[in-house]
Amino acid sequence: MSRLFDSPTAWLTRRDGTVVVGSGPFTASDTFEGADAAFYVQEFDWGDAKPWKIPARVECMELADFRRLAGHPQPLPCEWQAPDAAPFSEVFQEVMTAIRGGEFEKSVPVVTESGVSPRAPGPTVAAAVAHQDLPLRSYGWVGAESGFAGATPESLFTLDHGCLETMALAGTARSEDRDVFAVDEKEIREHEYVAQTLVSKLTNIGSLTRHPREILDLGSIVHFLSRIEVKVPDSLTPESLLRQLHPTPALGPLPRTDETMAKLIDWRRRLGCPPHFGAPFGVAEGGRFDAVVAIRGVWWDGKHIRIPSGCGLIEASRLVNEWRELRLKRESVKHFLPGN
Repeated sequence: MSRLFDSPTAWLTRRDGTVVVGSGPFTASDTFEGADAAFYVQEFDWGDAKPWKIPARVECMELADFRRLAGHPQPLPCEWQAPDAAPFSEVFQEVMTAIRGGEFEKSVPVVTESGVSPRAPGPTVAAAVAHQDLPLRSYGWVGAESGFAGATPESLFTLDHGCLETMALAGTARSEDRDVFAVDEKEIREHEYVAQTLVSKLTNIGSLTRHPREILDLGSIVHFLSRIEVKVPDSLTPESLLRQLHPTPALGPLPRTDETMAKLIDWRRRLGCPPHFGAPFGVAEGGRFDAVVAIRGVWWDGKHIRIPSGCGLIEASRLVNEWRELRLKRESVKHFLPGN
């Protein structure tokens, strides 16, 4: 096993396959101005007043080199405890009542599965996600005792010399159900909620192109994907875009107001969701800023492990189907971990 993750480390794989790796100690700041590179590590509810983490050392490398430094993960057996369906059922009914009452069109509660490993899981989890292939983009924040790491298919945005690239990613099914998924009205409707909301947010900031909806195949599961590009003024900053685009419609409420956000955050807390799940995770380096949505990941503290998964609830949602989708997403993450 490599010693890369034995000290505080942060990294993000960019769309072109390069990986920005930062080594600690890290300095927390409310800005990245003046830094050669800085990682953006924020909580879903904007709880961190100093989200920019400036590393002592930073390096940009090819994915193959990063994997070599990460080493091959060793088997990590884990004793998992299946989540209780009752709390989710209660939240589900509250969400559906709010939808029928006109408060929401959509919301995204999160269920978390917990486990215990015989050893500290951080280095193994980090090495395992480092070996995931594009279009999954590995990311991680590894501390001395706790941290999180994942391989996410969802880009929040890339901002590079006046070009903003983002995506709508919503709708999920097993890969073997791909043909039915392609014509599933409920899944298409959920995706279009996300895509159209995102387009409406971005239309006024520059010339926008939405590419046709496609299916993104991630092996065990598939999603609907719509890519979006916007020409934006150079004056637009990463901070202003982060505030505008987080949470994405795929992870946040629709409509997004202070009241609907407060309800979603309360539901997440009641269901034991890690604070960084679904939050922006990014890096400013070399004159560009890349951010992903921190999903499809593993959170740990000591020997305790958590895997969260979220589901988009709309009026057509059914409890059994959503519970099944949540499990499907968590199982796809467990496949990262050798020995599970």
